[in-house]
Amino acid sequence: MWKLANKAVVLNRASTAKPKPPTDGAGGGDADDLDAWVKSRQLVKPDNQLDLTEAELSEEITKVLTTTNTNVVHNLVVYSFKEEAYVPLPPAGNTVTLLKFDGNSLHIDSDEAKYQMEESGEIGYPLPAPRYSLMEAEAAPPKADDGEAGEGGEGEDQEGKEGEEGAEEAEGEEEAEEEAAEEGGEAEEGEKIEEETADAAPAAAAAGGKKRKLINQFNFCERAALTFTNPTRNVDTQTIPPPRSQYGANVLQWVIYDSYAEDFEQQQKERDKKDDKKAQRKDELKMSKQELKAAQAEELNKKYLKCWQILERMINQNIYKDIAHDYRYWEDPADEFRDGEGTLLPLWKFQYERTKKMSVTDVMFNPYYYDLFAVCFGSHDFMKQPSEGSICLFTVKNPSYPDYIIMTESGVMCCDIHPKYPFLVAIGLYDGNVHVYNLKENYREPLYVSMGVGDKHIECVWEIKWGPDMADGEINFYSVSSGGRVFNWVLMQNKLMVTTIITLFLENGIVSGPDGTELRLRSCGSCMKFHPEDPEIFLVGTEEGCIYKCSIAYSSKYLMTYRAHNLSVYRIDFNRFNSNIFISCSGDWRVKIWEDMRPEPLFIFDLGSAVGDVKWAPYSSTVFAAVTNEGKVYVFDLNVNKYKAICIQAVVPKRKNKLTRLSFNEKLPFIIVGDDKGTVTSLKLSPNLRQMVKPPKKQQNLEQSVLQVQKLEKLLSLVRELPEGEIIKDTTTTVQS
Repeated sequence: MWKLANKAVVLNRASTAKPKPPTDGAGGGDADDLDAWVKSRQLVKPDNQLDLTEAELSEEITKVLTTTNTNVVHNLVVYSFKEEAYVPLPPAGNTVTLLKFDGNSLHIDSDEAKYQMEESGEIGYPLPAPRYSLMEAEAAPPKADDGEAGEGGEGEDQEGKEGEEGAEEAEGEEEAEEEAAEEGGEAEEGEKIEEETADAAPAAAAAGGKKRKLINQFNFCERAALTFTNPTRNVDTQTIPPPRSQYGANVLQWVIYDSYAEDFEQQQKERDKKDDKKAQRKDELKMSKQELKAAQAEELNKKYLKCWQILERMINQNIYKDIAHDYRYWEDPADEFRDGEGTLLPLWKFQYERTKKMSVTDVMFNPYYYDLFAVCFGSHDFMKQPSEGSICLFTVKNPSYPDYIIMTESGVMCCDIHPKYPFLVAIGLYDGNVHVYNLKENYREPLYVSMGVGDKHIECVWEIKWGPDMADGEINFYSVSSGGRVFNWVLMQNKLMVTTIITLFLENGIVSGPDGTELRLRSCGSCMKFHPEDPEIFLVGTEEGCIYKCSIAYSSKYLMTYRAHNLSVYRIDFNRFNSNIFISCSGDWRVKIWEDMRPEPLFIFDLGSAVGDVKWAPYSSTVFAAVTNEGKVYVFDLNVNKYKAICIQAVVPKRKNKLTRLSFNEKLPFIIVGDDKGTVTSLKLSPNLRQMVKPPKKQQNLEQSVLQVQKLEKLLSLVRELPEGEIIKDTTTTVQS
C-alpha cells in the first residue's frame, strides 16, 4: 500500500539563455554559416506574451502538494428506513489502494517465525560465515598436526568452527606456535560473534545436525505424464424423421371450458392415485414381516426382470442387425423392372418352445404399441385338442422370446386388445369360457373369468371383440361361438355380467318333431365383425356359409342375409376407407368382396385352397391379403389387376405346414402370418405392393385418404351396372411410396 506524503516542490524560473556567437576566428565562412544557423533557430513567441524582468524571472515561487482531495463531497446523505430520516454518510478517505496482496510469509527474525522453527525443529537458510574467519582462511598458513600446537586454542577453535575454515597441513614448528597464538586470540572474538548470533540460530544447529530449509509454500514442481491416446471413431446412425402435422382451431368459449374440465378430471385422477398409495401403505403396515419381505422381493424381481428384458433386446438387435436394417430401410430395387408385381421379404420368425405343437389360432397387433402383437395358441382339430393353451405377446425388438406368456387350461381360439386401454386383453377358449387379463398387474392370473355353466358359451368361442364403453362408463365386449349365440360381457366390479344379444337361427330351418311340434334349427357362428362407423351394427359369419347383418337393438331378426359361401366362413373384414365394402373368406377356396345391402358379391377370387384369413390393408383402399392351407400368401391390388394377385409367395412348406392367420401392421409396411406349427413369420411388402395415389395437377392439396376413396369409387363404378354409353373419367394415377 502506497501513501503520498506532503512534499514541498520549488519551481525555479530561469531566464532564457541566448546563444553566443563563436569566438573562434577560424574563417569568415564559418561565421556566416553560424549566423545563419542562429537566425534559423530563434525562438518564436506569441505577440501577447508577457515580458518579464530579470528580477521577476529569478523569483522563487513555492507550491505545496498535499494528499487532501478537494473534490470529495463532505455533505452526502442517505435515507434510513429505520430512523425514517436522512442520515449523513461518513466522509470518504484519501487513500487509494493500488495493490493489495495477502501473503503468508514471515520475517525470519520475528517472534512467530522463531516459534515455528522451534516447534518444527527446522532452521532457515544457513547464516553467512563471519568476516574474520573468511579473511583468516585466505591469509593464514596451514595448521600443524602436532598436539602441542593446538593445546591453547583447540577447545575454542571447536566452538568457533561454525564461522571459520581451519588449515589442514603444517609446515614448521615455529609457524605453528605463532599460528596457535593468533588462533587463540581470534577464537575469543569468534565466541563473541557466536553469542550475538545465538538468538538467530537454534541450539540444534550448533550441535552439528543437518540443516534443513524451511518449507516454502511457493515452491512447486511441474510434472507431466504421457498417456495413451484413444483412437477416434465415427459412428453414423440413420433415423426416421419425426412425423409432422398441421393443426388449426378456433378458440371459443366452450373449447376453453372443455379444456378446463379435462384438466380438472386429470387433477382428480392424480388425487385418487395418491389416495390409493396411502391405502396401499396402510395395508403394508398391517402385513406381517414375512409377507412384507415376500412382497418386497417380488417387486425387486420385477425390476430385475425388466432390466434383463432390456438387455436381451439389445443383444437380439445386435444379433439380427441386418434384418432390423432391412425391416426399416430396405426397398427391393427390382420392383422398378416388374410391371405390376411385387415380393415379400421374410424377416423374423417368432415361436415359443412350449407351443411348438400347437396351431396359431389368432394374431393381432396392439393398437397403441405398433411393434407389439399377440399370438393365440390352440388347435383347429377337434379330435386332437391339447391339454393346455397359451397366449403370447411378442415384440419385433426381441424375436427370440415373448415379453408376456399366459398359460390356460384350454386352447385359446381368439383374442382382442382394447383400443382405449391397450393393457386389457380378452380371450376366448375352446371350452366356451372367456378371460380378461391386465398386463400391467399380475398378468399370469385372469382379472375376470366367466363362472358357472349358464354364464358361458356351450361350445368353442370363435371370435371376441371389444365394444364401445357403455353410457355409465362400463367396459364391455362381445363374443360369438359355435353354440349360435352372441354374448355381451360387462366388466362389473367383481364379476362378469353376461347378456345374450342374439341367437342365430337358420332361415327356413323349422323342423317338425315326432310329436308334431316345430323346432327351429340353430346356426353355428364362426366369426364376427363390427361396423367401423355404427357400433350397433355387426356381421356374423356362420359354418353354413351365410353372413348375417345384425343389430344390437334388434335381436329377433336379421337386417340382411348374404348367401356368401358353400362352407364355413372363416373371416370378415371391413374396408378402411369405405365402410360399405367388406370382404370374406371361406373353406370353399374363395374370397369375395361385398357391398352393403347388395346380395351379390362385387368380386370373386378362387385361390385353389382353403383360405384361412383375409385382411384389408390399412394404407390402401384396393389392397388386401389372404393366406391359404397350401402355405402361400396372396396379395391383391384391384387398382392394378382385378383378376389375379400381384404377389403369390410360399412362406412355409406345402406338405408339412399350412397358414392359418394374417395381420397387417398399422404403421409399417409389413405383415405377420401364423401357421399350424406354432410359428409366426414377419414379411415386408415391396414398393409395388404399397403404391400410393398421386393427386391430380389441379388438386395437389388433396389428402391421401380422399384420394384412396376416389380410387375405390372409380373401381366400384366399373363393377356396378352403369347406363349405356357412360364413361368414367380417369383422374388418378399411382406412384411408388
